[in-house]
Amino acid sequence: MNLGNLIAMLNDPSCRDEFYVFFQLGEDQGGNERNEDDGFVGADDYVRPPAGRSLYASLSDDHSSTSPQQVHISLAGNGKMRVSWVTKETTPSTVKYGKSQGKYDASNTGTSSSYKYIVYKSGQIHDVVIGPLEPNTTYYYKCGLDSSPELSFQTPPAQFPIDFAVSGDLGQTEWTKSTLEHIGKTGYDVLLLPGDLAYADFYQPSWDTFGRLVEPLASQRPWMVTQGNHEVERIPFIHKERFTAYNARWHMPFEESGSSSNLFYSFDVAGVHVIMLGSYTDFEPDSNQYKWLECDLKKVDRKQTPWLFALVHAPWYNSNSAHQGEKESTRMRDSMEALLYNARVDIVFAGHVHAYERFTRVYKEEADKCGPVHITIGDGGNREGLATKPTTGFISIQGGELWARAAEGGECEPCTMDMA
Repeated sequence: MNLGNLIAMLNDPSCRDEFYVFFQLGEDQGGNERNEDDGFVGADDYVRPPAGRSLYASLSDDHSSTSPQQVHISLAGNGKMRVSWVTKETTPSTVKYGKSQGKYDASNTGTSSSYKYIVYKSGQIHDVVIGPLEPNTTYYYKCGLDSSPELSFQTPPAQFPIDFAVSGDLGQTEWTKSTLEHIGKTGYDVLLLPGDLAYADFYQPSWDTFGRLVEPLASQRPWMVTQGNHEVERIPFIHKERFTAYNARWHMPFEESGSSSNLFYSFDVAGVHVIMLGSYTDFEPDSNQYKWLECDLKKVDRKQTPWLFALVHAPWYNSNSAHQGEKESTRMRDSMEALLYNARVDIVFAGHVHAYERFTRVYKEEADKCGPVHITIGDGGNREGLATKPTTGFISIQGGELWARAAEGGECEPCTMDMA
């Protein structure tokens, strides 16, 4: 079996409001070898809009204190799904589910918790893992009480083709809403979000409004996220804990991947191994994250998962003037780049810089046919607006330019895969 094209595209050039990437992995009809250059489409005449107006998703008038809100799902190991939601009052942390509307022949009960942040106290945050589930199947489910509304989700396929949507730095603006509307029309299987979710920035009710804003999509398809700088929310002497809200609300499958922290983890889906890294936790060679990554990469079987992705928040390569020289970019790259290179990672996605940029295959600041393609996809619609100023002159590297248009073809001999 041969892997076909990697199709990656920016939103339609006629759109003028947001950035996201949608791509499909699968076999092409001609049985051709994969070529990362095929299908990459950019908006050449993109008109950069100003920052969008902030939105605050409110509850409906008939929403009760025991009704589930902010429902989202995420992959939780082989054939399993985590369902998370919030209620104002304590209700059962139970999910009933089945493959027919109104008929729930399975259920599972999980846990609930809450957190405090200065004077704010969250609602009850429910966390339930359900399964085993069949691939590429629609399930109907209810969260908590029987009076709760019926929702549905579709599980990802077990093999190619699979569709991913990728968008970073979402926030809560009118452009965020437009981004979500475009993504919702793609028929994607899994969403990957490389950090900066709610842009709550210490104001905890914004986590609630973000959860309501994304629920229509996040309750139907798994959302796999990692943290960014806007998730840190540490205040010296007042609230010393980092990532309080993020860890409480967006529980990712770190335990299932042998990680000790919700800030870095990995998962498999339909022939792809995805590694979610933490730019804002320790990444030096003596850190838990580095040691975990080293072990995780050794376990990868390219016959089972021939594609290998990594996500960070702060990009390791960046030709924009925004966020130049930050330690979360340069020091993390110095520490971990060799691990990803030696494992022949295919693509590294990042956010943080509010722009779209794609680089040639690169390693140690030089064009390298065995290095990963780096893609920055850092403006899903946040309130800070787009990064519009490139550095003075292009950053030159041997064999190419670090620029979205520079993508050299060619296969790397050491990473040729036998898919027979």
